[in-house]
Amino acid sequence: MTDPLPSSPASGPLPGPWRLPLLGLAVVALALGACSKQTPKAPGAAPEVAVLTLQAQSLALAQELPGRTVASQESEVRPQVSGVLQARLFEQGERVKAGQPLFQIEPALYQAAVNEAQANVRTAQATAVAARLRAQRMQQLGAGQLAAQQDVDDAVATHQQAAAAVQAAQAVLDTARTNLGFARVTAPISGRIGRALFTPGALVTNGQADPLARIQQVDPMNVDITQSSNEYLALRRAIADGGVEATRAPVQLKLSDGTAYPLAGTLEFADIDVDQETGSITLRAQFPNPQGQLLPGMYVRAQVGQGTRQQALLVPQAAVDRSPKGEALAWVVGADGRVHQRTFTTARAVGDQWLVLEGLRAGEQVVLSGRQGLSEGATVRIKPATAAAPAPAPAAAPAGEG
Repeated sequence: MTDPLPSSPASGPLPGPWRLPLLGLAVVALALGACSKQTPKAPGAAPEVAVLTLQAQSLALAQELPGRTVASQESEVRPQVSGVLQARLFEQGERVKAGQPLFQIEPALYQAAVNEAQANVRTAQATAVAARLRAQRMQQLGAGQLAAQQDVDDAVATHQQAAAAVQAAQAVLDTARTNLGFARVTAPISGRIGRALFTPGALVTNGQADPLARIQQVDPMNVDITQSSNEYLALRRAIADGGVEATRAPVQLKLSDGTAYPLAGTLEFADIDVDQETGSITLRAQFPNPQGQLLPGMYVRAQVGQGTRQQALLVPQAAVDRSPKGEALAWVVGADGRVHQRTFTTARAVGDQWLVLEGLRAGEQVVLSGRQGLSEGATVRIKPATAAAPAPAPAAAPAGEG
């Protein structure tokens, strides 16, 4: 039988069998007390960010502008004489050449007028021959004092009148022949002809309002492009200040379905005035159109080269945030390794990058990734990022300054 546990420590030292269990409890209590004391935490490491060093580069500027295709030449075919339309001499929708017969108007009346004019010419010529011979004889008689000077003068005047009558008759003949030629209506220009608006048997008249057909020259094709006067003036100022070098870059075309037109065009001229209603200037470009892919009246977008900007700075759009006011913001790492949020303005989008107008300088490091949780003046660890390649001048839509 084991010894009973004493009622109190005052009763004397614990018996031997109880000493070891009580010692273990004391050790556990000391360990728990040590764990309950709070130990200080080590300071956190600086956040790691990827940066891009801004580098100035030469950038060819281009802008995408709306435009409409316009035939380089257009002609409405109208009759120049009146008569009944006898025949159509072309295939509708086909290409025609300048001078090619298109319609035939009944020529009988005009042929008769030519025959009559020819007869009048021969009559006038015969009268002129007789007058010339009489004038010569009278001049000989007058030289020998065998005829009065008045008779000589009358004979010479009659000869001159007869010669003038020949010229008048010849002019009438020329007019009759011209009208006979107009009875066959020909193409004034080369191009593609549309449908015939009059059929054989119809009565057509000289100077009528409705054309017989319409011809459009679509190779080459013109494109009228509109640009705001503000953008035009800004470009002129940039060229004058030396920030942009003027170039004659080719114009690229994008069709209404988004596909690119394979052939490049050239900018021909800018209009001399500003549209009062829209405040825009019209630019005209010309494109080769050998396959007839471009049709008049199509809506297109033209990528127009607008010179080269020297010392251009590009910032990836992924590195740019926006303030509630729409201002462009970027985190810039200073020489001391601390980040600062910078407000800057952009000129336009160039692909997936922003063209910097002001607020950033070449050589500064802009944070590309790791911006989450950054605070003003925080120290960061830099991880270099792959440098952005210079943009090959894609179409750049104007962007509002941010």
